[in-house]
Amino acid sequence: MVVADRATQHRSKMVKEYLQSNMETIKLEYFPVGSPEFNAVEECWRQGKYNMLSGCYSSLSDLKKIISNYYRTRRFNIDIKRYLLRSTD
Repeated sequence: MVVADRATQHRSKMVKEYLQSNMETIKLEYFPVGSPEFNAVEECWRQGKYNMLSGCYSSLSDLKKIISNYYRTRRFNIDIKRYLLRSTD
């Protein structure tokens, strides 16, 4: 099972065709609309925004490089079970 958000690339023709041709082995489920709390990737975006946007950058080009480097090199240690169950504790 693959769980995805409703980003355009996850609903593309290429993805739909691939899933259709592999429906015996792969099932796609989408996160509920308007529920970023179920998507741990949203936590990664939140951390990135907090860590990178607190500084000043001399140009848009510099900001793009910093963002690219951050997400290519950063390792997020998110305990998925704890993340998803945090509101039920």
